[in-house]
Amino acid sequence: MVSKHLDRPGLWRASVPVFDGMLGRLAGELAEAERQLGAAMAAALTQRPAAGMMAAAQQVATAAQFTLRIAFPLAGARPPEVRGAFDLDGLQGRIAETRALLAGLSPEAFVGAETRIVRGQAGFASLDLPGEAFLRDFGLPNVYFHHAMAHVALKQAGVRLGKADYDGIHLYPDGFSFG
Repeated sequence: MVSKHLDRPGLWRASVPVFDGMLGRLAGELAEAERQLGAAMAAALTQRPAAGMMAAAQQVATAAQFTLRIAFPLAGARPPEVRGAFDLDGLQGRIAETRALLAGLSPEAFVGAETRIVRGQAGFASLDLPGEAFLRDFGLPNVYFHHAMAHVALKQAGVRLGKADYDGIHLYPDGFSFG
């Protein structure tokens, strides 16, 4: 698959469109969960992927917020914080607002981002990393981790989701899934 953004700065291409696609799939997973569960959706959002981990709703909100925590500093800007309820409407609203904020980032703001030093926090650890390492070693793993944990929690709540729902690429016949 060839990127339609090849003329854009590398870290813009490696972050903004990637995050937008992930957020779109996450919104789709929530919509599919609601379709399958109906009134039981509220309970599904409280499901934890494992004991001691954040519930599905918090995983969704954290995945969305992480995209801003990564993309905005790469663009040399302070990340905004998106707030909202942890119910389905609130989560879908967070995702929509996050996608709009990402869409507003100028690709030109990412020029030189590979070497721009980005400061951040990873739990109690302080980070001072060049932009490329910040995205590769911290940003992408965290975004995908929280998306995956939301996916797992929804599956544990009884939602039939598979790999195609998660990555948007795989295609299997009806009733067949490795996910």
